[in-house]
Amino acid sequence: MTQPWREGLLVLADGSVFEGEVLGFGAGATGPVTGEVVFNTVMAGYQEVMTDPSYAGQIVTFTYPHIGNYGVVPEDDESRRPFCRGVVVRELTGRPSNWRAVETLGGFMARHGLRALSGVDTRRLTRCLRDEGSMPGAYGPVDGGPGSLDEVALLAAARAEPPTQGRNLVSEVSCTESYRAGAGPFSVVAYDFGIKRNILRNLGELAAVTVVPATTPAQDVLAMAPDGVFLSNGPGDPAAVTGAVETVRALLGQVPVFGICLGHQILAQALGARTYKLPFGHHGGNHPVRRLATGRVEITSQNHNYAVAAGTLGEGVEVTHVNLNDGVIEGLACRDVPAFSVQYHPEAGPGPHDAKYLFAEFADLMERCGAKGDAARA
Repeated sequence: MTQPWREGLLVLADGSVFEGEVLGFGAGATGPVTGEVVFNTVMAGYQEVMTDPSYAGQIVTFTYPHIGNYGVVPEDDESRRPFCRGVVVRELTGRPSNWRAVETLGGFMARHGLRALSGVDTRRLTRCLRDEGSMPGAYGPVDGGPGSLDEVALLAAARAEPPTQGRNLVSEVSCTESYRAGAGPFSVVAYDFGIKRNILRNLGELAAVTVVPATTPAQDVLAMAPDGVFLSNGPGDPAAVTGAVETVRALLGQVPVFGICLGHQILAQALGARTYKLPFGHHGGNHPVRRLATGRVEITSQNHNYAVAAGTLGEGVEVTHVNLNDGVIEGLACRDVPAFSVQYHPEAGPGPHDAKYLFAEFADLMERCGAKGDAARA
């Protein structure tokens, strides 16, 4: 490790206290780490989780006890940098065991200025979040050294952290200029609400993808004459993403639409549905989802705090998938216009690949709507 460990505390907004050791509170590091504390149950893929823009504004607690075992590989980043506020673990491994590793996880976090808390009883913390729901928290050193805090200061910082409701976190992660990715036969415009690179890899096998900022008007997208439009994952409250619902509503019926995660929630709102915040969200790589058309169960990768409210979808929309853990709507499809979406992550990264077929279904939808790929444009 490049920095020494220091005695530290995590304090939640309800006053719960968890002891640990902090890394990254060296010279130049000031103030506590604050954010909404959530837990993720993946056993591998910590690098992908930390670099997923959907975690903007959050502190990620890993339930798996050993994090960092296989190091860090640049090719596994899901975005340009970690977007989570912090990381809480039971044990952070210092020496990676994988031949692909080019850096330790501690070194990766230090390079990005990400401060970690290790040695925490993450089982107790997870039970607390399951019982009381995700909530703001704050952690920092309490050893009396430079920048040291105390329990009172950390509690105040946790309670001062605003909730995710009503916050447009997409504005913190979306690209500011359009860019191109992929070389598949179709043409797709992808809205970047916090898009992951593995999504672009999968879309790139189908299409030449133009990624556009979240605020791009519908008329600008339609002027590109795409075969389809993709609505990406992203952080926070879908109701707070400025202009997104109106934009998607203007695209419906004009071009095939496919949404994932936040894109699913925004599509649902454009169709008249409501969304709500789950008590502790879905964060993990092992959520069972039933595909209603076939009865087949898919094990899925998920990362979201909000969901579509059952019973609020219009008559022209059908539910296609449900979560077998809690019955949450996991997919929808329109009967009258070419549009569908899922709440989970068919691209995985990390997670299983049971749902990867959805990208092929998007290609089929574009083809049924008249797109012929390169053959049509030749």
